[in-house]
Amino acid sequence: MTFFTPWQIAAAAAVTLAATAAQAQTDMPFTLDWKFEGPAAPYTVAIDKGYYTDEGLNVTIAEGNGSLDAIPKVATGAFPVGFTDINSLMKFLDQNPGAPVTAVMMVYDKPAFAVVGRKSLGIEQPKDLEGRKLGAPPPDGAWAQFPIFAAENGLDMSKITVDPVGFPVREPMLAEGKVDAVTGFSFTSTLSSERLGVPPEDLTVLLMADHGVALYGNAVIVNTDFAEANPEAVTGFIRATAKGWRDAVADPAAAVDTLVARNPAMDKELEVRRLGLSIEGNVLTDYVKEHGMGGVDPERFALAMQQLGTVYDFQNEPDAAVIFSDAYLPDDGSLMIQ
Repeated sequence: MTFFTPWQIAAAAAVTLAATAAQAQTDMPFTLDWKFEGPAAPYTVAIDKGYYTDEGLNVTIAEGNGSLDAIPKVATGAFPVGFTDINSLMKFLDQNPGAPVTAVMMVYDKPAFAVVGRKSLGIEQPKDLEGRKLGAPPPDGAWAQFPIFAAENGLDMSKITVDPVGFPVREPMLAEGKVDAVTGFSFTSTLSSERLGVPPEDLTVLLMADHGVALYGNAVIVNTDFAEANPEAVTGFIRATAKGWRDAVADPAAAVDTLVARNPAMDKELEVRRLGLSIEGNVLTDYVKEHGMGGVDPERFALAMQQLGTVYDFQNEPDAAVIFSDAYLPDDGSLMIQ
Protein backbone atom coordinates (compact mmCIF):
# COMPACT_ATOMS: atom_id res chain seq x y z
CA MET A 1 0.00 0.00 0.00
CA THR A 2 1.27 3.44 -0.94
CA PHE A 3 0.89 6.30 1.52
CA PHE A 4 0.91 9.97 0.55
CA THR A 5 1.94 12.84 2.76
CA PRO A 6 -0.43 15.80 3.23
CA TRP A 7 1.95 17.87 1.09
CA GLN A 8 1.75 15.36 -1.77
CA ILE A 9 -2.03 15.28 -1.52
CA ALA A 10 -2.17 19.08 -1.58
CA ALA A 11 0.18 19.24 -4.57
CA ALA A 12 -1.89 16.70 -6.48
CA ALA A 13 -5.06 18.67 -5.73
CA ALA A 14 -3.43 21.88 -6.97
CA VAL A 15 -2.41 20.21 -10.22
CA THR A 16 -5.94 18.89 -10.67
CA LEU A 17 -7.45 22.31 -10.02
CA ALA A 18 -5.03 23.97 -12.46
CA ALA A 19 -5.84 21.42 -15.14
CA THR A 20 -9.56 21.92 -14.58
CA ALA A 21 -9.18 25.70 -14.81
CA ALA A 22 -7.19 25.38 -18.03
CA GLN A 23 -9.84 23.12 -19.50
CA ALA A 24 -12.53 25.61 -18.50
CA GLN A 25 -10.95 28.48 -20.43
CA THR A 26 -12.95 29.76 -23.37
CA ASP A 27 -10.99 30.17 -26.61
CA MET A 28 -11.48 33.66 -28.04
CA PRO A 29 -9.21 34.35 -31.02
CA PHE A 30 -9.32 38.08 -31.76
CA THR A 31 -8.70 39.66 -35.16
CA LEU A 32 -7.37 43.18 -35.47
CA ASP A 33 -8.30 45.44 -38.35
CA TRP A 34 -4.66 46.11 -39.17
CA LYS A 35 -1.06 45.28 -38.29
CA PHE A 36 0.68 45.06 -34.92
CA GLU A 37 1.22 48.79 -34.48
CA GLY A 38 1.11 50.99 -31.38
CA PRO A 39 -2.69 51.03 -30.94
CA ALA A 40 -2.66 47.22 -30.76
CA ALA A 41 -0.53 47.29 -27.61
CA PRO A 42 -3.43 47.36 -25.08
CA TYR A 43 -4.49 43.91 -26.26
CA THR A 44 -1.03 42.39 -25.94
CA VAL A 45 -0.75 44.05 -22.51
CA ALA A 46 -3.98 42.33 -21.48
CA ILE A 47 -2.56 39.00 -22.64
CA ASP A 48 0.84 39.39 -20.99
CA LYS A 49 -0.59 40.63 -17.68
CA GLY A 50 -3.09 37.79 -17.55
CA TYR A 51 -6.18 39.99 -17.70
CA TYR A 52 -7.88 37.71 -20.22
CA THR A 53 -6.77 34.58 -18.38
CA ASP A 54 -8.25 35.99 -15.16
CA GLU A 55 -11.59 36.12 -17.00
CA GLY A 56 -11.29 32.47 -18.02
CA LEU A 57 -10.37 33.33 -21.59
CA ASN A 58 -7.68 32.03 -23.91
CA VAL A 59 -7.15 35.00 -26.21
CA THR A 60 -4.86 34.99 -29.24
CA ILE A 61 -4.48 37.96 -31.58
CA ALA A 62 -4.22 37.93 -35.36
CA GLU A 63 -3.26 40.84 -37.60
CA GLY A 64 -5.83 42.12 -40.09
CA ASN A 65 -5.97 43.63 -43.56
CA GLY A 66 -8.48 46.40 -42.96
CA SER A 67 -11.98 46.72 -41.57
CA LEU A 68 -13.55 45.14 -44.63
CA ASP A 69 -11.47 42.04 -43.88
CA ALA A 70 -12.19 41.86 -40.15
CA ILE A 71 -16.00 42.05 -40.32
CA PRO A 72 -16.68 38.92 -42.41
CA LYS A 73 -14.16 36.99 -40.30
CA VAL A 74 -16.36 37.61 -37.27
CA ALA A 75 -19.68 37.31 -39.10
CA THR A 76 -18.75 33.84 -40.37
CA GLY A 77 -17.59 32.73 -36.92
CA ALA A 78 -13.96 32.26 -37.97
CA PHE A 79 -13.19 34.68 -35.12
CA PRO A 80 -15.68 35.25 -32.28
CA VAL A 81 -14.36 38.79 -31.69
CA GLY A 82 -12.65 41.43 -33.79
CA PHE A 83 -11.81 45.11 -34.13
CA THR A 84 -13.21 47.26 -36.93
CA ASP A 85 -14.55 50.62 -38.05
CA ILE A 86 -18.19 50.82 -36.97
CA ASN A 87 -19.13 52.79 -40.09
CA SER A 88 -17.93 49.89 -42.21
CA LEU A 89 -19.98 47.61 -39.96
CA MET A 90 -23.10 49.71 -40.61
CA LYS A 91 -22.65 49.28 -44.36
CA PHE A 92 -21.95 45.55 -44.02
CA LEU A 93 -25.12 44.98 -41.99
CA ASP A 94 -27.12 47.01 -44.48
CA GLN A 95 -25.81 44.84 -47.32
CA ASN A 96 -26.09 41.61 -45.31
CA PRO A 97 -29.29 41.88 -43.23
CA GLY A 98 -29.37 39.46 -40.34
CA ALA A 99 -25.63 38.77 -40.37
CA PRO A 100 -24.62 37.54 -36.88
CA VAL A 101 -22.28 40.38 -35.96
CA THR A 102 -22.60 43.51 -33.84
CA ALA A 103 -20.39 46.03 -32.02
CA VAL A 104 -20.20 45.65 -28.25
CA MET A 105 -17.44 48.03 -27.12
CA MET A 106 -16.60 51.42 -28.59
CA VAL A 107 -12.84 51.99 -28.46
CA TYR A 108 -12.27 55.01 -30.72
CA ASP A 109 -14.82 57.43 -29.33
CA LYS A 110 -13.53 59.76 -32.03
CA PRO A 111 -12.56 58.21 -35.37
CA ALA A 112 -9.07 58.80 -36.71
CA PHE A 113 -10.47 60.29 -39.96
CA ALA A 114 -8.52 63.48 -40.58
CA VAL A 115 -7.20 66.01 -43.04
CA VAL A 116 -3.48 66.52 -42.52
CA GLY A 117 -2.01 69.62 -44.12
CA ARG A 118 1.03 71.86 -43.89
CA LYS A 119 0.96 75.31 -42.34
CA SER A 120 3.70 76.45 -44.73
CA LEU A 121 1.33 75.61 -47.59
CA GLY A 122 -1.49 77.65 -46.07
CA ILE A 123 -3.50 74.93 -44.26
CA GLU A 124 -4.54 75.79 -40.70
CA GLN A 125 -8.35 75.44 -40.73
CA PRO A 126 -10.96 73.71 -42.92
CA LYS A 127 -11.73 76.77 -45.07
CA ASP A 128 -8.07 76.93 -46.07
CA LEU A 129 -8.62 73.86 -48.26
CA GLU A 130 -10.47 76.01 -50.79
CA GLY A 131 -8.12 77.00 -53.56
CA ARG A 132 -5.69 74.25 -52.57
CA LYS A 133 -4.84 70.73 -53.75
CA LEU A 134 -5.98 67.77 -51.64
CA GLY A 135 -4.40 64.33 -52.01
CA ALA A 136 -6.99 61.61 -51.38
CA PRO A 137 -6.66 57.87 -52.10
CA PRO A 138 -10.06 56.71 -53.47
CA PRO A 139 -10.31 53.70 -51.06
CA ASP A 140 -9.31 55.80 -48.04
CA GLY A 141 -11.78 55.72 -45.12
CA ALA A 142 -11.16 59.38 -44.32
CA TRP A 143 -11.84 60.38 -47.92
CA ALA A 144 -15.13 58.45 -47.80
CA GLN A 145 -16.27 60.72 -44.97
CA PHE A 146 -14.84 63.93 -46.43
CA PRO A 147 -18.20 65.04 -47.92
CA ILE A 148 -19.63 65.10 -44.38
CA PHE A 149 -16.65 67.17 -43.21
CA ALA A 150 -17.05 69.50 -46.20
CA ALA A 151 -20.77 69.98 -45.61
CA GLU A 152 -20.36 70.62 -41.88
CA ASN A 153 -17.72 73.27 -42.57
CA GLY A 154 -19.39 74.93 -45.55
CA LEU A 155 -16.63 74.05 -48.00
CA ASP A 156 -17.14 74.70 -51.70
CA MET A 157 -15.90 71.47 -53.31
CA SER A 158 -15.62 73.21 -56.70
CA LYS A 159 -12.80 75.27 -55.21
CA ILE A 160 -10.81 72.24 -54.01
CA THR A 161 -8.63 70.33 -56.45
CA VAL A 162 -8.77 66.65 -55.48
CA ASP A 163 -5.85 64.50 -56.61
CA PRO A 164 -6.72 60.75 -56.37
CA VAL A 165 -3.29 59.67 -55.14
CA GLY A 166 -2.26 56.16 -54.17
CA PHE A 167 -1.56 55.20 -50.56
CA PRO A 168 2.22 54.73 -51.09
CA VAL A 169 2.66 58.27 -52.47
CA ARG A 170 0.17 60.15 -50.28
CA GLU A 171 2.55 61.42 -47.59
CA PRO A 172 5.55 61.72 -49.95
CA MET A 173 3.50 64.10 -52.11
CA LEU A 174 2.62 66.14 -49.03
CA ALA A 175 6.26 66.20 -47.95
CA GLU A 176 7.33 67.31 -51.44
CA GLY A 177 4.66 70.02 -51.57
CA LYS A 178 2.88 68.46 -54.54
CA VAL A 179 -0.35 68.56 -52.52
CA ASP A 180 -1.24 70.96 -49.72
CA ALA A 181 -3.10 68.42 -47.58
CA VAL A 182 -4.14 64.76 -47.57
CA THR A 183 -6.95 62.69 -46.12
CA GLY A 184 -5.96 59.83 -43.85
CA PHE A 185 -5.89 58.47 -40.33
CA SER A 186 -4.58 61.18 -38.00
CA PHE A 187 -1.84 59.16 -36.34
CA THR A 188 -0.76 57.44 -39.57
CA SER A 189 -0.46 60.41 -41.92
CA THR A 190 1.09 62.59 -39.22
CA LEU A 191 3.88 60.17 -38.36
CA SER A 192 4.50 59.20 -41.97
CA SER A 193 4.89 62.86 -42.92
CA GLU A 194 7.28 63.52 -40.06
CA ARG A 195 9.43 60.54 -41.05
CA LEU A 196 9.70 62.07 -44.52
CA GLY A 197 11.14 65.26 -43.06
CA VAL A 198 8.09 67.47 -42.49
CA PRO A 199 8.66 69.35 -39.19
CA PRO A 200 5.96 68.52 -36.61
CA GLU A 201 5.27 72.23 -36.11
CA ASP A 202 4.49 72.56 -39.82
CA LEU A 203 1.69 69.99 -39.69
CA THR A 204 -1.98 70.83 -39.18
CA VAL A 205 -4.15 67.88 -38.12
CA LEU A 206 -7.84 68.55 -38.68
CA LEU A 207 -9.54 65.68 -36.90
CA MET A 208 -12.94 65.42 -38.57
CA ALA A 209 -14.61 64.61 -35.24
CA ASP A 210 -13.53 68.03 -33.97
CA HIS A 211 -15.11 69.75 -36.98
CA GLY A 212 -18.72 68.61 -37.05
CA VAL A 213 -18.41 64.93 -37.96
CA ALA A 214 -20.41 62.91 -35.39
CA LEU A 215 -19.22 59.50 -36.58
CA TYR A 216 -17.70 57.02 -34.17
CA GLY A 217 -14.55 55.07 -34.94
CA ASN A 218 -13.31 51.55 -34.29
CA ALA A 219 -15.08 49.16 -31.97
CA VAL A 220 -14.84 45.61 -30.69
CA ILE A 221 -17.30 43.46 -32.61
CA VAL A 222 -18.61 40.02 -31.75
CA ASN A 223 -20.30 37.13 -33.48
CA THR A 224 -23.81 37.31 -32.00
CA ASP A 225 -24.30 33.53 -31.98
CA PHE A 226 -21.13 33.22 -29.90
CA ALA A 227 -22.19 36.08 -27.63
CA GLU A 228 -25.60 34.59 -26.94
CA ALA A 229 -23.99 31.29 -26.00
CA ASN A 230 -21.14 32.90 -24.02
CA PRO A 231 -22.33 36.22 -22.57
CA GLU A 232 -19.98 36.11 -19.57
CA ALA A 233 -17.02 35.51 -21.86
CA VAL A 234 -17.87 38.59 -23.93
CA THR A 235 -18.24 40.73 -20.81
CA GLY A 236 -14.96 39.34 -19.50
CA PHE A 237 -13.21 40.16 -22.77
CA ILE A 238 -14.45 43.76 -22.60
CA ARG A 239 -13.40 44.14 -18.96
CA ALA A 240 -9.90 42.75 -19.63
CA THR A 241 -9.53 44.90 -22.74
CA ALA A 242 -10.41 48.03 -20.75
CA LYS A 243 -7.70 47.11 -18.24
CA GLY A 244 -5.21 46.81 -21.08
CA TRP A 245 -6.15 50.25 -22.34
CA ARG A 246 -5.93 51.69 -18.83
CA ASP A 247 -2.37 50.39 -18.51
CA ALA A 248 -1.48 51.71 -21.98
CA VAL A 249 -2.75 55.17 -21.06
CA ALA A 250 -0.69 55.12 -17.85
CA ASP A 251 2.52 53.95 -19.54
CA PRO A 252 2.50 53.86 -23.36
CA ALA A 253 6.17 52.90 -23.60
CA ALA A 254 5.73 49.85 -21.36
CA ALA A 255 2.67 48.86 -23.36
CA VAL A 256 4.58 48.98 -26.64
CA ASP A 257 7.26 46.77 -25.07
CA THR A 258 4.72 43.93 -25.28
CA LEU A 259 4.58 44.48 -29.03
CA VAL A 260 8.36 44.72 -29.38
CA ALA A 261 8.64 41.36 -27.62
CA ARG A 262 6.65 39.91 -30.51
CA ASN A 263 8.48 41.89 -33.20
CA PRO A 264 11.99 43.00 -32.15
CA ALA A 265 12.49 44.80 -35.47
CA MET A 266 9.69 47.24 -34.61
CA ASP A 267 10.53 50.94 -34.26
CA LYS A 268 9.56 51.34 -30.61
CA GLU A 269 9.80 55.13 -30.51
CA LEU A 270 7.54 55.45 -33.54
CA GLU A 271 4.93 53.07 -32.15
CA VAL A 272 4.93 54.74 -28.74
CA ARG A 273 4.13 58.00 -30.52
CA ARG A 274 1.44 56.30 -32.62
CA LEU A 275 -0.17 54.83 -29.51
CA GLY A 276 0.04 58.19 -27.74
CA LEU A 277 -1.63 59.99 -30.64
CA SER A 278 -4.45 57.44 -30.73
CA ILE A 279 -5.01 57.79 -26.98
CA GLU A 280 -5.02 61.58 -27.11
CA GLY A 281 -7.08 61.97 -30.27
CA ASN A 282 -9.37 58.97 -30.37
CA VAL A 283 -9.67 57.05 -27.10
CA LEU A 284 -9.38 59.29 -24.04
CA THR A 285 -12.01 61.88 -24.96
CA ASP A 286 -13.97 64.08 -22.56
CA TYR A 287 -16.94 61.72 -22.95
CA VAL A 288 -14.83 58.70 -22.01
CA LYS A 289 -13.29 60.48 -19.02
CA GLU A 290 -16.79 61.14 -17.71
CA HIS A 291 -18.62 57.95 -18.67
CA GLY A 292 -15.89 55.36 -19.14
CA MET A 293 -14.95 53.65 -22.37
CA GLY A 294 -17.07 51.21 -24.32
CA GLY A 295 -20.45 52.90 -24.65
CA VAL A 296 -22.01 55.37 -27.06
CA ASP A 297 -24.22 58.42 -26.65
CA PRO A 298 -27.61 57.54 -28.22
CA GLU A 299 -28.24 61.02 -29.64
CA ARG A 300 -24.80 61.25 -31.18
CA PHE A 301 -25.11 57.72 -32.55
CA ALA A 302 -28.38 58.63 -34.23
CA LEU A 303 -26.72 61.70 -35.77
CA ALA A 304 -23.81 59.56 -36.90
CA MET A 305 -26.15 57.21 -38.76
CA GLN A 306 -27.87 60.21 -40.32
CA GLN A 307 -24.55 61.71 -41.44
CA LEU A 308 -23.36 58.40 -42.86
CA GLY A 309 -26.57 58.31 -44.87
CA THR A 310 -25.41 61.43 -46.73
CA VAL A 311 -22.40 59.58 -48.18
CA TYR A 312 -23.85 56.06 -48.31
CA ASP A 313 -27.21 55.03 -49.74
CA PHE A 314 -28.73 52.73 -47.13
CA GLN A 315 -30.90 49.99 -48.64
CA ASN A 316 -32.68 49.60 -45.30
CA GLU A 317 -33.36 51.94 -42.40
CA PRO A 318 -30.34 51.48 -40.07
CA ASP A 319 -31.22 50.12 -36.63
CA ALA A 320 -28.92 51.30 -33.85
CA ALA A 321 -29.81 48.29 -31.70
CA VAL A 322 -28.59 45.93 -34.43
CA ILE A 323 -25.35 47.84 -35.02
CA PHE A 324 -24.32 48.36 -31.39
CA SER A 325 -25.28 46.55 -28.19
CA ASP A 326 -24.36 47.68 -24.68
CA ALA A 327 -25.77 44.48 -23.17
CA TYR A 328 -22.32 43.01 -22.54
CA LEU A 329 -20.64 46.05 -21.00
CA PRO A 330 -19.59 45.39 -17.38
CA ASP A 331 -21.25 47.60 -14.77
CA ASP A 332 -18.61 47.23 -12.06
CA GLY A 333 -16.69 50.44 -12.81
CA SER A 334 -13.97 48.63 -14.73
CA LEU A 335 -14.58 50.76 -17.84
CA MET A 336 -13.53 54.00 -16.17
CA ILE A 337 -10.25 55.28 -17.58
CA GLN A 338 -8.32 58.49 -16.96
